[in-house]
Amino acid sequence: MVCITCHQLFIDFKKAYDSFRREVLYKILNEFGIPRKLVRLVKMSLTETYSRVRVGKNVSDRFPISKSLRQGDVLSPMLFNFALDYAIRRVQVKRDGLKLNGTYQLLAYADDVNILAGSIHTVKENAEALVAATVENWIGSMC
Repeated sequence: MVCITCHQLFIDFKKAYDSFRREVLYKILNEFGIPRKLVRLVKMSLTETYSRVRVGKNVSDRFPISKSLRQGDVLSPMLFNFALDYAIRRVQVKRDGLKLNGTYQLLAYADDVNILAGSIHTVKENAEALVAATVENWIGSMC
């Protein structure tokens, strides 16, 4: 049995859905080869969107949403995953990262990411690179 040291960092991109620049999202979808018709449909579903806030039994007036993904929309997690994958692909993974089954490890689900590496230094470098890559495309404080 071989023992190896494994360091992990869990990143939760808070308010991630609220931080998207939609025009960047459309560009990302195009770069992934999503058909233009589907990108236009996504654009249509995000254009002229409104929301209300409920506190107890009180409901606010309608207000426009001009950026971000819609909370509770079944399409939002998939769109977020495209943007996160785009950022991850732009991060240069350090060669001393932890390898499991021959691949370097970065696990992601929705707005949660787990970076694994053999040293704290590598985890830190990879996390900083990932955050920098996401901030390039998203607006606001991310984590």
